[in-house]
Amino acid sequence: MQTLSLEHELKENSYPGRGIVIGKSPNGKYAVTAYFIMGRSENSRNRIFVTDGEGIRTEAFDPSKLTDPSLIIYAPVRVLNDDTIVTNGDQTDTVYELMNDGKTFEQALRTRAFEPDAPNYTPRISGIMHVKDGAYSYEMSILKSSNGNPACCNRYTFSYDNPVNGEAHFIHTYMRDGNPLPSFEGEPKFVSVPDDIDEFTSSVWSSLNEDNKVSLFVRYIDIETGTYETRIVNKNQ
Repeated sequence: MQTLSLEHELKENSYPGRGIVIGKSPNGKYAVTAYFIMGRSENSRNRIFVTDGEGIRTEAFDPSKLTDPSLIIYAPVRVLNDDTIVTNGDQTDTVYELMNDGKTFEQALRTRAFEPDAPNYTPRISGIMHVKDGAYSYEMSILKSSNGNPACCNRYTFSYDNPVNGEAHFIHTYMRDGNPLPSFEGEPKFVSVPDDIDEFTSSVWSSLNEDNKVSLFVRYIDIETGTYETRIVNKNQ
């Protein structure tokens, strides 16, 4: 599979929606992830990321302008023991709770479907990073309608064992802007990530469409120790 430029993918798409990147730094030291959100409506744009324990949550930047919180207020990132869960909705909690009860990532997501936001039926995209005792693997998932038909939910899980240094995968909700918004197609895109968290954060944030970008979360986890560094960027400050 050809390695794509993440910066190019973002710059050439004015509205990829929400996106998850997971991979491994070129020096082999870090498990890397990024999650961004975008918005077209005032309600979607009225958000920020804030820390919540070892994870993050979304909240309204101006609470007086919040109209419908159902699909925009959630915890995108939660940590369960040695696992870091990253998703674009409240399925973060589903994965956390069911894995805590002994289910797998895939089993947990079989209880969920795409978002009920007709006519878009926004896909639910999710990822999980397993970092323990110097070993690292990750999984990604997308739950989507069948070519826009909500009668059928298509479920795809992608597993990456012992990731190669410098390699990552990128999945996002929409192929491009539109009405209705066309769902992501195919398997996660093969991209590269750098060693430096600040370089990566700056690159992703500057590549997102200026009008539509809202917030960005980036985390680098030391594979040997499990310690991590986090960056959060909010358009609303």
